[in-house]
Amino acid sequence: MARVVVDVMPKPEILDPQGQAVAGALPRLGFDGVTEVRQGKHFELEVDDSVDDDTLAKIAEGFLANPVIEDWTIRRVDQ
Repeated sequence: MARVVVDVMPKPEILDPQGQAVAGALPRLGFDGVTEVRQGKHFELEVDDSVDDDTLAKIAEGFLANPVIEDWTIRRVDQ
């Protein structure tokens, strides 16, 4: 078994109202110095050894992310 992490983020040219709300709230809460926040999604998958990188890419692009407005990255992590 392997643990796979898929991170999905809005593309840079896509507005991120949730990230903007967080960025606006931080100074009001006393946290200075943060100039930008982007909010995305984080998925952790447990997969058996037969699941290859091409299959993981199909899962990320076809199910976990909207490739029109989101970028995604996949990484295998040690358990």
